[in-house]
Amino acid sequence: MTNVIKRDITVAKHKFRIEIYPQLDSSNDVTFEIYPGDYNAALYAFSNKEKLNRLIKEKHIYEPKK
Repeated sequence: MTNVIKRDITVAKHKFRIEIYPQLDSSNDVTFEIYPGDYNAALYAFSNKEKLNRLIKEKHIYEPKK
């Protein structure tokens, strides 16, 4: 069974929970899911999907590049 890493984050005053699944389905990439905290967070995530995904990958999944 894969270990799930759960984190609560805030982006632009909206709360989200992210669940990170390391090496799900024996792939080399990391898989994650974003769960909005409320309706307004869901609207924000829908409107800013690419920006939110990029931010989560850069700050919460992969280490920052030096």
